[in-house]
Amino acid sequence: MKLSVIMTTYNSPEWLEKVLWGYSVQSHEDFEMIIGDDGSTKETQEVIDRIRDETGMKIKHVWQEDKGFRKCRILNKSILEVESEYVVFTDGDCIPRKDFLEVHAREAEPNKYLSGGYHKLPMSTSKAITKDDIISGRCFDLKWLKANGLKSSHKNSKLTATPLKAKIFNALTPTACNFKGSNGSAWLKDILAVNGFDERMPWGGLDREFGVRLTNIGIKPKHVRYNAIVIHLDHKRGYKDPELVAANKALRVDSEKQGITRTTHGIEQLSRPAHN
Repeated sequence: MKLSVIMTTYNSPEWLEKVLWGYSVQSHEDFEMIIGDDGSTKETQEVIDRIRDETGMKIKHVWQEDKGFRKCRILNKSILEVESEYVVFTDGDCIPRKDFLEVHAREAEPNKYLSGGYHKLPMSTSKAITKDDIISGRCFDLKWLKANGLKSSHKNSKLTATPLKAKIFNALTPTACNFKGSNGSAWLKDILAVNGFDERMPWGGLDREFGVRLTNIGIKPKHVRYNAIVIHLDHKRGYKDPELVAANKALRVDSEKQGITRTTHGIEQLSRPAHN
């Protein structure tokens, strides 16, 4: 099963490089990488070009001018570049475990979307991770992570769950099965049916609103919280704005109450680019 991985980034070339090394050693090798870049400077382009040359991965770089936080627009532009039937969404600060794409491919079902999560690391651990730690898989070993600054927590069970335990935990978790832009996947036909992401929405819940519209057309959520594993590199969130988050929540709640299935501010606003 061929996958298309859409990953968003903005001026974080050091973190992006670490994430790309994670994709270079995936057990599921049949995928294309589409990097949706919300206006990064040339350093990001240089990292992408170098990793593409060094790994041989198929990487498309979809860039737009920096005009503020426009994640939904770059996501929609990236969706137009998809060349497979199934799409995995993630972010440029989430390093995937080697079986990450294998899990998404295996768990994919008709009329469902997958909802994962991420394991957040402190800054000291994020900085300590090297290319070799990623290639070897060492950075997913709980002992190694604790030795490099990760605190003890019940949440660490994500990293140690066996396939059987992961299945049980996914079935029993009280966590809502909302769509996660950092770790989620859906069929391209379903993404297009809801017209992609709503470009009226800045940071804060835009992925969850997208999931609401998928649910409204009959696509049911399915947890992969304990078996599709990514570790989240720490960073500042200067774009966080409580007023914008509240406005996004109001839009999402309206989508839920009104049973809205398609946004009028989505993919169809864009013209489909020609593939290279």
